[in-house]
Amino acid sequence: MSKIKVGVIGVGNISNEHIQAYLRNPDVELYAFCDINEEQLNKMGDKYGVSRRFTDMNDLLALPEIDAVSVCTWNAAHAPCTIAALNAGKHVLCEKPMSISKEYAEEMKAAAERNGKLLMIGFVRRFGNDCAILQDFINNDYFGELYYAKATYLRRNGNPGGWFGNKELSGGGPLIDLGVHVIDLVRYLMGKPKAVSVYGATFNKLGNRPNIKGKEAYSSVGRSENDICNVEDLASGMIRFDNGAVLHIEASFSLNIKAPEGKIELFGTKAGAKLDPELEMYAEENGYMTNVTLTAPTALSFDNLFKNEIDHFVSCVKGEAECLAPAEDGVELMAILDALYESARTGHEVVLR
Repeated sequence: MSKIKVGVIGVGNISNEHIQAYLRNPDVELYAFCDINEEQLNKMGDKYGVSRRFTDMNDLLALPEIDAVSVCTWNAAHAPCTIAALNAGKHVLCEKPMSISKEYAEEMKAAAERNGKLLMIGFVRRFGNDCAILQDFINNDYFGELYYAKATYLRRNGNPGGWFGNKELSGGGPLIDLGVHVIDLVRYLMGKPKAVSVYGATFNKLGNRPNIKGKEAYSSVGRSENDICNVEDLASGMIRFDNGAVLHIEASFSLNIKAPEGKIELFGTKAGAKLDPELEMYAEENGYMTNVTLTAPTALSFDNLFKNEIDHFVSCVKGEAECLAPAEDGVELMAILDALYESARTGHEVVLR
């Protein structure tokens, strides 16, 4: 088979991860870029030596030789770009979150089915070495029944600005941007149970902290002093699944804590685990409580994280693998996010099933 020709729609920050991974795959030809920001488009085109550059995605999608695209736009553009690409006969890897609502996500999934094309969602944490190690233990019944989990993705001062703070473009704040990673990872490790009810709370108390002096830790392309910030800066929620398990989630852009946190905890009938970021496990053996620390590297390695994801996408496009992050998983997660935001708005539990 000849090399798969790939286009990238949206060449902001996250696209660098996709592009560099495509360049490392011998079965891919990085073929074309598209972005509505012509300055950013030319910057990225020059950086990666891509000469086919478009400010209108339809011009890129009109190229019959393109086999697949990565959609790396702001969240509100995920659905229209993905649907247009699928209708043009391209396979699609769409960055997380799948969209800004379950309704749009379902339209994306329907477009993939209608056109007989692959739609893979960028749940990149599924392709981490830490996930693989935990899955190995889970598959060998080390933990028994996993019935409770906690996941935190907290930044002290980490609002990227730009479109991330504009709800019309992002769909929300840290819940849809950061929480999506850990909600999906926990659900994936638990065997992808379905959510039956959620209770959520969101706060916008600190905003994007424009008064803080010093270097910005996170900054999006196009950030300016005139940025809108109308998204939550903290979100918290409880998710109950159809197998009885419960997940407690916290995510923040701005929070008065000592240092950023990114932690996942799983609790089972035989053992528990914590990724913080090293993997630790807690069990009981021979009547004693035991703490287990592996000698193998267990902290998430970013070196091959996106490479693993992109390589899997390419294998799926070639028909060599079954997709590990299919559209239906994105729809399920969007249903959870929608319900968490609705619960936060109303102050009441939202029942999904």
